[in-house]
Amino acid sequence: MLQDRRKTQRHIVNRAAKIRSHDGAFAQGCLVTDMSDGGVRLFVESVAVPDDFVLFFDDVGDTPRKCRLVWRLDSEIGAEFVEGD
Repeated sequence: MLQDRRKTQRHIVNRAAKIRSHDGAFAQGCLVTDMSDGGVRLFVESVAVPDDFVLFFDDVGDTPRKCRLVWRLDSEIGAEFVEGD
């Protein structure tokens, strides 16, 4: 059985979002499948996701989150939230 190594509990989300590179040259839609205080799991149609990106939720009022890619598995990726620049 796999051990869950997260520091905080994850929550099922299933919300539409967009991945954008820091320079704004790359933008792609995705689905946030679950999220914790430390990061997210995303479903993406393409695996061409930059190692560092900004996650924008489609819902109005949510703050964009800076992220760093942690793992890739087919159409799913895991990323941690990054504070600061």
